[in-house]
Amino acid sequence: MDEHKENIQAEDVNVKMSNAREEEKAKPCSRICPAEESAAQESQSQPNSDFSHPVYKEIALANGHINRMSKDELRLKLAELKLDTRGVKDVMKKRLKSHYKKQKLMQTAAEGGPTDTYYDYICVVDFEATCEEDNPSDFLHEIIEFPMVLINTHNLEIVDSFQEYVKPELNPKLSDFCVKLTGITQKMVDEADPFPAVMQRVVAWLQERELGTKYKYAILTDGAWDMSKFLNIQCRISRIRYPQFAKKWINIRKSYGNFYKVPRTQTKLSTMLEKLGLKYEGRPHSGLDDSRNIARIALRMLQDGCQLRVNERMHAGQLLSVPSSAPMEGAPPPHNPRSRD
Repeated sequence: MDEHKENIQAEDVNVKMSNAREEEKAKPCSRICPAEESAAQESQSQPNSDFSHPVYKEIALANGHINRMSKDELRLKLAELKLDTRGVKDVMKKRLKSHYKKQKLMQTAAEGGPTDTYYDYICVVDFEATCEEDNPSDFLHEIIEFPMVLINTHNLEIVDSFQEYVKPELNPKLSDFCVKLTGITQKMVDEADPFPAVMQRVVAWLQERELGTKYKYAILTDGAWDMSKFLNIQCRISRIRYPQFAKKWINIRKSYGNFYKVPRTQTKLSTMLEKLGLKYEGRPHSGLDDSRNIARIALRMLQDGCQLRVNERMHAGQLLSVPSSAPMEGAPPPHNPRSRD
């Protein structure tokens, strides 16, 4: 529901984005050159990094050289190193810088490299929900597809997936627009279980994979809508409490924009894929296919040296930013949400 989500106004469900934008603001220092500043910012995003180590001076100088390379020079160098040559110029720069930084840190036995991640697994979620072509301001979206795609951050592969359709309660009949957009038919939702039953199986699926107990994990979404709007509304409709394990997540649009230094207007799913040299696989607006394609973007970002981390959260029904200075932590062990009193 990528484009359709763009038209949803957050105030309809009384969720407000905090003014805090710590993770989106660079912190320039007049004492260092732009290349050194870039290396400093990248190093500060890593846990336990020490920018005073002389290796970061070498990395800063290398970054300056890479910044002056042409697109053809970047592609030739990447090919020489047997790295992916796809993507726009800025993406290739990031890839080459990440490779060099990782090699230098390994050589100096620094703790952790730029492609290391705090989480063992990242779970991608992209709901499909009931909708009209022109949603009225008071329209309550109900989740009709609950997909999850599991990424192993150590071998950088999609290792598992979950998908179930959901029977809507308030508006059981899907609009023609919704059927055409999502490919979800009336028969599919009529034969599905209500949301609370599907949520129980989601929790069981996460528990079986020992997420939050044996392994650290985080939820990842394409934008803020899935958790702050769709899940928030659905839990109220289904009279269950918002699940603890979904209260914090990685908004990949923010992560992508900050990492590749592009404006928010260039962070739609189709645009991110295009800029990374990837093509959409599957049917657009299928929740499972969208989740898989979002996962492909996340994998490419990890390969390019991005440390994906939680950057948004829900608190008292409001959407808030999580600053990059906040300590890293995984999602809690999943449990079935309690009923509302």
